[in-house]
Amino acid sequence: MRVLALDLGERRIGVALSDPSGTLARPLTTLEHTTQAEDVAAIVALVAEHQVEMVLVGIPFTLRGEVGPQARRVERFTQALAAALPVPVQMWDERYTTLAAEEIMRQSGKGRRRGGPGVDAVAAAIILQEFLDSTGGVKE
Repeated sequence: MRVLALDLGERRIGVALSDPSGTLARPLTTLEHTTQAEDVAAIVALVAEHQVEMVLVGIPFTLRGEVGPQARRVERFTQALAAALPVPVQMWDERYTTLAAEEIMRQSGKGRRRGGPGVDAVAAAIILQEFLDSTGGVKE
């Protein structure tokens, strides 16, 4: 089962994709945020293009595990996305993933602006890999 993961930022949306077996995550792309309708349409197109069977959205709980303003914004977007998709949409705790992604990119010698996947797509891949690892891979 193929899973698409999203890291929703204020300016960009990081996108990651699992392998067909639902075991490994990889950064796919970064979308520039436009409007909610255009963002949803772009994600719907990616789901169709990659034959995705589930979408995972990172939710930015506060460090205390509470739902703050950012998490509420992500919840609203997730509801709109779920209404537009024929596949299940699930939220996943994304605390610390951007920091982890920035560290991975720093260690690999790639900054935010140097080719390769952006930090947002790497963060989405971390979210997805944590999900896949916690579930033992997604089974068809």
